[in-house]
Amino acid sequence: MSLQTHKFEPGARVRVTKEVPRQSGAMTATVEGTVVRAGREKTGSWYAHGEDRKLWLDRLVIRKDDGELVVCNLDRSTRVEVVAPESGAAGAT
Repeated sequence: MSLQTHKFEPGARVRVTKEVPRQSGAMTATVEGTVVRAGREKTGSWYAHGEDRKLWLDRLVIRKDDGELVVCNLDRSTRVEVVAPESGAAGAT
């Protein structure tokens, strides 16, 4: 599954919810903030069939209201919702 990064423009306010399956039940984590950057980034992991022989992940970098930057690796268990239009979001510096 590939991220459609054009949906998540810098300045958009989003809520990212990640569900991690576990034996004792799923763990859910949610973070909300303003998009700083969205796109595919390569990791340090080697992968024979990947571009540059690297593993690439869909990533979303968001800035929380307190200024903390959070890097979210997106996969099929991640839900991203736009919670406010770009014009209403505070600009990231």
